[in-house]
Order: sequence, then C-alpha cells, then structure tokens
Amino acid sequence: MALLVSLLIGVMVTCGVYLLLRARTFAVVMGLIMLSYAVNLFLFAMGRLAATAPSLVGLTGAKDVAADPVPQALVLTAIVIGFAMTAFAVTLALRANSELGSDHVDGAAPDSSAKESAE
Repeated sequence: MALLVSLLIGVMVTCGVYLLLRARTFAVVMGLIMLSYAVNLFLFAMGRLAATAPSLVGLTGAKDVAADPVPQALVLTAIVIGFAMTAFAVTLALRANSELGSDHVDGAAPDSSAKESAE
C-alpha cells in the first residue's frame, strides 16, 4: 500500500510539473492544483494514519496508538490556502486574458507567421 501511495504521489508531482511548464494559463493553474493535491497527499501519508487508532489518547486501553493530529491540521490548512491560491490564479488568468487577448503565460500571442509559412 505504501508503494502505491508513493507512486501515486510521484505521478501527481510529475503531471503537475509538466502542466506548469505548458504555455497556457489554464494548464499552469491545473498544474498548481495537481501539485497542491500531491503535497496534501504526501502530508497526509506522513501521518501514518491507522483506521483503528482513536483520535484521542485514552479512549481505548492502548495508550501508544493514537492518531497524530498535526498532519491532519496541516492538510486542512493546505486545502484552504490552495483554494485561495487557485481562486487568485484563475482571477489573474482571466484578467490577463481580457487585457492581453491571449492566454499565453508570457502574454504574447503565438507566432502567426510560423503558421502561414508552414501552409
């Protein structure tokens, strides 16, 4: 199971970095979302969660198997920050698209002379 989660995190990071390197703003925003999900999954996996562990110490007879609340709090905070970052990036992309007339990250339209010479 740990190998599967590790591979899933690796694939999500790879896809996120690939999308971040694209020239369109929508792909960049999707790459940021993918990376934030990968980081959230990584933080959640590092908490060594167990399905049978209680969330508070002393609820069962075993005192050494309580769930660690720190990774859960970190993931909850990261979800809120990720949502705010996504909303800001989408707003910024929409504003840049309306101002520049292009959704390229550098603000330039694709070179139309290259398309004409290819035809």
